[in-house]
Amino acid sequence: MSDDHITASGSWVPDACTLPTAEQPLRLAEFDQFFRTAVRGADRLSAEHLRLRLDGAERVEETARELAARESSCCSFFAFDIARSGADLLTLDVRVPAAHVDVLDALAERVASARGRR
Repeated sequence: MSDDHITASGSWVPDACTLPTAEQPLRLAEFDQFFRTAVRGADRLSAEHLRLRLDGAERVEETARELAARESSCCSFFAFDIARSGADLLTLDVRVPAAHVDVLDALAERVASARGRR
């Protein structure tokens, strides 16, 4: 990870994020909770593309859409796509441009860490 894109705290929040610094720990906690409870698996499809396999519950989809919308508003380089491929399976695709692969790397590490703390 380069220091150009990741905050000094080592989180996946890039320096370019417009979310006020005081609110960043709260957002990270929301994502960590979501990763622990909703993510069933993760696949790195390319350097710029991470796919999260989610629990298919309606509340999970609502939470995923809300978190994705809020994150896109402060870190506009993220592209999120949520798709339902059945009653039990929901996917959340996260894409970044090549310049932000380090942010996606850190996000993938955070997903793995949060899932390990279930």
